[in-house]
Amino acid sequence: MTGGMDGHAEDRGRVYQASGDQHINEHHHYGGDTSGPSGPDSVRHPAVGRSPAVLRDRTEVMERLRAGIEAGRGGEVYVLYGMGGSGKTAVACAFFQVATGDYDRVGLWVNASDRASLRAGMLAVAADRSASDSELLAARNGLRPAADLVWQYLDQSAEPWLLVLDNADEPEILRDGSWLRTSPRGTVVVTTRRAAARWWPGAELQHIGVLPREDAALVLCDLAPHSGTAEQAARIADRLGRLPLALTLAGGFLSHQVLDPWTMDAYGHHLDEDERVQLIDQGADALSEADPRHLVGMTWQLTLNTFEARGLPEAAALLRLLARFAPEPLPLALLNRADISGVLPRARTETALRALLDQSLTELVDVGVRCVQSHGVLLDSVAAATPAEQLPALDTTAVRLLNAAVPAAPDAGPHDPQLRLLVPHALALLRRIGEPSALADALAVATRLSVALHRTGDYLSAWETSRTAADLAQHLLGADHRLVLAARSRAGRALFRLGKYAEAESALRSVRAGQERLFGADDPDILDSGYGLQLVLANLGRRDESLALLRAVVAGRRTALGPAHPLTLRARASLLEMLPACEVVTEEGGALISLPSECVRLLGPDHTVTLGALHNHAWALYLLGRFGEADEEIRLVAEAYVRRFGPEYPIVLAARQLSSRTRSALGHVDAGIELMSDVVAQRERSLGPEHPFTVANRRLLDEYRSGRWHPPQPSGG
Repeated sequence: MTGGMDGHAEDRGRVYQASGDQHINEHHHYGGDTSGPSGPDSVRHPAVGRSPAVLRDRTEVMERLRAGIEAGRGGEVYVLYGMGGSGKTAVACAFFQVATGDYDRVGLWVNASDRASLRAGMLAVAADRSASDSELLAARNGLRPAADLVWQYLDQSAEPWLLVLDNADEPEILRDGSWLRTSPRGTVVVTTRRAAARWWPGAELQHIGVLPREDAALVLCDLAPHSGTAEQAARIADRLGRLPLALTLAGGFLSHQVLDPWTMDAYGHHLDEDERVQLIDQGADALSEADPRHLVGMTWQLTLNTFEARGLPEAAALLRLLARFAPEPLPLALLNRADISGVLPRARTETALRALLDQSLTELVDVGVRCVQSHGVLLDSVAAATPAEQLPALDTTAVRLLNAAVPAAPDAGPHDPQLRLLVPHALALLRRIGEPSALADALAVATRLSVALHRTGDYLSAWETSRTAADLAQHLLGADHRLVLAARSRAGRALFRLGKYAEAESALRSVRAGQERLFGADDPDILDSGYGLQLVLANLGRRDESLALLRAVVAGRRTALGPAHPLTLRARASLLEMLPACEVVTEEGGALISLPSECVRLLGPDHTVTLGALHNHAWALYLLGRFGEADEEIRLVAEAYVRRFGPEYPIVLAARQLSSRTRSALGHVDAGIELMSDVVAQRERSLGPEHPFTVANRRLLDEYRSGRWHPPQPSGG
């Protein structure tokens, strides 16, 4: 050997020196290198955050899962699906404890939320079931199929097992690697947000939803037993939509406070006053690393991010649009309109909705009308995270969709179940919108919805809608805004129909004074309020005051709207009812008594105003002593009402009341008693026994039965 050799190596390097030929084969494996993926610390224990001390409700699903492992059964796959935060993992964790503790199953828990975690977890399962290091290394390096190795050892396991694949929200990962299989040696439980059955062929699907009220309250009491009563806890649970994640966070917040502990009532107050989502998330453990799945403000953002990454931005857009509405059933027809193109292409709405359904972000419900419904905490979370620059388009689109669903010109008609379904969504928009112009548009729609409800006879819903809408809009638009005043006027009109005459008079007088001050005496809005007020005054027995106001309304509408406008004709028709017999034939130079034929000519024979004019004309004939003509006319009107509105519509009862009078006036008192008995019974069911209409009808019936009733004299006055 001649000459120097000065090779040098550092760290893990090697230097081989030789004077002749040398062949070297070397394999390097540095086990201390932590740059690559590592396996879980354990697959024998559930990798969960805060698990409930007691699993509330869920009895049915737990019994179903227990049945799958009794008597040595195996080969089953159970899929627990539901929205984020519904407690799927908690159920799986509770079953894991049962299977390992009561049934001596080997429990294996794998995080299936992403490809790397799933692969590492499943290989750790293989190691637990006695796979050798060389086999595992080959699988990690792609030299043998990893899933085949795992299931080979699961199939060969000497002990029966339970395998939980938690948070499998991307079932494509399971499918692509064939990671989800069955084995006679064990049972598989999957938790996921993906609801579509196509992802889980051969599996038994179990929906995990929100908790019943009593159990939801118990969750809060379990976590914060000294913060309030069971009823207070139930009220908080209702406010949180009985969502297990929200309940757990709320209970954690209440139990962890030290300096100034809140009661449950105080927490409920802050839910109304503060940013709800941020308050709920304050219940997370401040010293632990934040897990998006354990925060209501972040858990659904994971899915929105997935939509964006997979080229489904319209699904995220649709969810943000739904977040402008209420957590109540929303008619599907509302979404199937061209106006939705302000947020997403209409042609993509079906695809977007299917994506939301698949991810358990919304669900289909049938309440007599096909609807879609999302959880309130979810909607609040999405709304809070919506970028500010998207809000104008979302609000405008939501208002336009709702506007298209409400009748453009509400008419009297039978009960329409869809109208009441729209109420919470109209009010939710008023709560969400923060821009005056869009808010005014939303208020106009809500007020028109109140009118539509009123004209189907749903006076309570009409009052609640208009009153609440005015209250919500007033803070931004002001008490003197035209639309706020119009909404309060509609609330006053509904109060009258509810029999609250004093409240109705006060409300309508206040509104009318404001309208007159701001808009002038002949403004159409003040005339509408005046028309409503004169009805109240007439029923309070102040007929002279009522008649004077009605004449002013007729004159004002003639000027502002024209003589042929339906509202003008309607006000004139009211004169037929209000005027005494001695004046009705001379009013308007004798023209008023022929108003029904004028209405037929201008509006048609089936128009609501025409029917009302015929109804009031029959009353005028009755007062004039023309009982036979009145009886025939009101009979025809009542039949038309029933065809249009159904037998229990309020105006049908009014027509039948008049029919009882004409029948009795013609000597058929028994027929009159039969008619009025039915009217009173229906009034009591619909309005209650103390409503003024019910009381008046009962008094008339008593007069028939006692013989004290007498028809009006032809002189009428």
